[in-house]
Amino acid sequence: MKNSQSSYRHIMKATTLFGGVQVFQIIIRIIRSKFIAVLLGPTGMGIAGLLTSTTGLIGGLTNFGLGTSAVRNVASANSTGNEIRIATVVIVLRRWVWGTGTLGAAVMLVLSPWLSQFTFGNHDYTLSFVWISITLLFAQLSTGQLVILQGMRKLQYLAKANLAGSIIGLIITVPLYYLLGIKGIVPAIIVTSVITLASSWYFAMKIKIKKVTVSKETTIAEGKEMLMMGFMISLSGLITLGASYIVRIFISNTGGIEQVGLYTAGFAIMNTYVGLIFTAMGTDYYPRLSAVSHSNELCKQTINQQAEIALLILAPIIVVFLVFIKWVVIILYSNKFTTIDPMIHWAALGMFFKSASWAIAFILLAKGSSKIFFWNELIASIYMLGLNILGYHFMGLTGLGISFMIGYLIYLVQVFVISKIKYQYSFNSAFIRIFIIQFLLATSCFIVVKFIGKPYLYIVGTGFILISAWYSYKELDKRLGIKLIFLNLKDRFSN
Repeated sequence: MKNSQSSYRHIMKATTLFGGVQVFQIIIRIIRSKFIAVLLGPTGMGIAGLLTSTTGLIGGLTNFGLGTSAVRNVASANSTGNEIRIATVVIVLRRWVWGTGTLGAAVMLVLSPWLSQFTFGNHDYTLSFVWISITLLFAQLSTGQLVILQGMRKLQYLAKANLAGSIIGLIITVPLYYLLGIKGIVPAIIVTSVITLASSWYFAMKIKIKKVTVSKETTIAEGKEMLMMGFMISLSGLITLGASYIVRIFISNTGGIEQVGLYTAGFAIMNTYVGLIFTAMGTDYYPRLSAVSHSNELCKQTINQQAEIALLILAPIIVVFLVFIKWVVIILYSNKFTTIDPMIHWAALGMFFKSASWAIAFILLAKGSSKIFFWNELIASIYMLGLNILGYHFMGLTGLGISFMIGYLIYLVQVFVISKIKYQYSFNSAFIRIFIIQFLLATSCFIVVKFIGKPYLYIVGTGFILISAWYSYKELDKRLGIKLIFLNLKDRFSN
């Protein structure tokens, strides 16, 4: 029981830590965007967006997904406790991030005239792409340091590295925009990448790595698995981006640019503000699952524990969104965006299926099943694209919310069947009970939202929020001993 409670507390501690980091980074992004909008105007904001998105695309094509795939290798080496093995994997990773980072910089450097023409319709920004090509090397080197921190589960260092880079970057780049205007965009992008690298390198250097000699043959052999898995991750990511692009083009051609904006705003809320829970949890969850990937039974236990905590945290948040989404949309955007409310209602229910499938799908990465991972994501992208097109064609924006829910229900069944057959995975009774109760509460609240008018909607809806939050608290208390933690804190302060 103590070991189980310790595992749950570790999950909650990591989630709280990186959830806070995610919230802080979102705030910093909002502040940075506000300064760019005020100091540079829509034109400057557009230029900055095009430069960074193009750089991101080239980075995605040349970084071989090492930021994700290598976490598994570092975590697996770390779990052995063998200092020579850990040092070998770290050295191999550092060599490969230098290689892939240099490749990315070289590709952008060579293609800079073409990128300027394709992105801006002229060659005026060729020199800008030449200058920011170096940021692809800096970004990949930063990724390598952060992978080491994540894989070795140095969570405090990882959180500090992310926060320090974001805060210092904001403090330095805002004066550049103020003093140089639009001409400060390229220097700001370069300075930000340098600061991020310095921050990640500083904290990674705090980890003592044994000095070992690693041959070129070992570098190639060890790196081969990282690159193969990373390539599959990058490829599936590009397919997902492509599918998303097709959906936006379809919406634009069918309903107009405004509809694209509404769709983007709606799913930004779900993926950014609700989805940050997944990002926060994944930072620790992936290396933890990779460390026990040799045992199907330990994987099953770890996945179920993570799925339980994810659902207990998410469920009350989802119910809040169901009841108060109109005000959330108005606060984040404006009254003009309230037409996306029905879409978000359906998508909120879909988040239950996403949370369960998210927890299971990591097993494919942790096990290093690159081919299965690729085909799993490719098939999912195809039917989700089809569902989105059908949903929008027949029901507009609301149809996109429904397609999101149906798509993740199918995806949950898909990853469960694969994991059941390949790794003997199954949900435990505790997770099934939590899922049923919280989903029924959310569904009941959804019905209330659809059929009861204001202000009674808020009264009844608040009741559902309280019930969902109370149930989550009771279940979390069983796993974490929340009452005992509060009592210990009380005794400590009273003394």
